[in-house]
Amino acid sequence: MNDSYRGRSAGFAPAAANPAAFDAGLRAHMLRVYNYMGIGLVLTAAVAMLVASVPALYVPIFSTPLKWVVMFAPLAFIFFFSFRIEAISASTAQTLFWAFCAVMGLSLASVFLVFTGVSIGRAFFGAAAMFGAMSLYGYTTRRDLTKMGSFLFMGLIGVVLASVINIFLGSSALQFAVSVIGIIVFVGLTAWDTQNIKLQYSEHHDSETQGKLAVMGALSLYLNFVNIFQLLLSLTGEREE
Repeated sequence: MNDSYRGRSAGFAPAAANPAAFDAGLRAHMLRVYNYMGIGLVLTAAVAMLVASVPALYVPIFSTPLKWVVMFAPLAFIFFFSFRIEAISASTAQTLFWAFCAVMGLSLASVFLVFTGVSIGRAFFGAAAMFGAMSLYGYTTRRDLTKMGSFLFMGLIGVVLASVINIFLGSSALQFAVSVIGIIVFVGLTAWDTQNIKLQYSEHHDSETQGKLAVMGALSLYLNFVNIFQLLLSLTGEREE
């Protein structure tokens, strides 16, 4: 993600002449971010359940090489957001975010085919509890989490590389380690991203840029939640017989 869209200042700039107005604006901005994220999760779940319930949809996807396209398509969206966010409008960014969430639904349809409904529900509520607690911490803490971000991103790279390697190795021990470490990393990133969204708002960009920042903030938190959910499911999920 472009550094201009990830604030690095150590404190929250008191740029607003009226602190009360600034606080109200910040709350509205955070609510906008969480609303985007929540709607995105609902859209993803709806698409995933629809695809998983219709054999005419999931058989052509998951029994052919098309599954690799579906698996890596969300990554293409993320790269596009990262490198082109400054060049597109806020409305275009929002439209692309909804498209990304729908594509993620296609990818996550396999979850409903592999795991029991009870396991999925348990992992979802566990992820929601972890995410909620850490996002609240990131929003309320006065501790500077900037330095923690570098450590977490190194951990994220390690998790991604280990996951790719394990596609070919199929090691249950490595998968367990990846899941545990990955949960720790994404839980930490949830707090870091939440604080970073506040820092970005404190820079007082124009309304167009604020709109794009809201979308990018929602994307970051969405990805954290989805990854925590998937990793929890891989640790605790019971497979369909």
